[in-house]
Amino acid sequence: MGLDKLELKVIPVGVVFIAAAIMKAVAWLMPQLKFSLGGSHYLAIAFVLIGTLIVLSGAFSFRRARTTLDPRHPDATEHLVTEGIYQFTRNPMYLGFLFILFGWFCFLNNWLAMVGLVFYWLYMNRFQIKPEERYMLAKFGDAYKQYKASVRRWL
Repeated sequence: MGLDKLELKVIPVGVVFIAAAIMKAVAWLMPQLKFSLGGSHYLAIAFVLIGTLIVLSGAFSFRRARTTLDPRHPDATEHLVTEGIYQFTRNPMYLGFLFILFGWFCFLNNWLAMVGLVFYWLYMNRFQIKPEERYMLAKFGDAYKQYKASVRRWL
């Protein structure tokens, strides 16, 4: 199976669950890599809450623009959304999920759990974001080029 066949196939929340499971598994397998950080559970809650707000803000902007929320079908996109949180990041929902996973990392208190964050970031860039960007460029042309040049992919 070619890697291109993985493009736009797994819903991003599914990738989040896979990454979270990887993080939990490696933390369980390598307990000696546990670290201690005072207040880490509060930090975890803060990152999960911030991430959730970022995800919801992105979803709200899409709903307000009346465009699809299903990232597996970027061809169904009706409008180029550049308002609200999309002024600061081109992928707020994916960024919010990364924040949520970082909260999970803080909760697990295990250095090796960072591998799940890296997996998520690499997977999303290669198999979700890059194909989406190709569709957006084809559909919105110069408007998307200008948006892409002025707003970062993540932060």
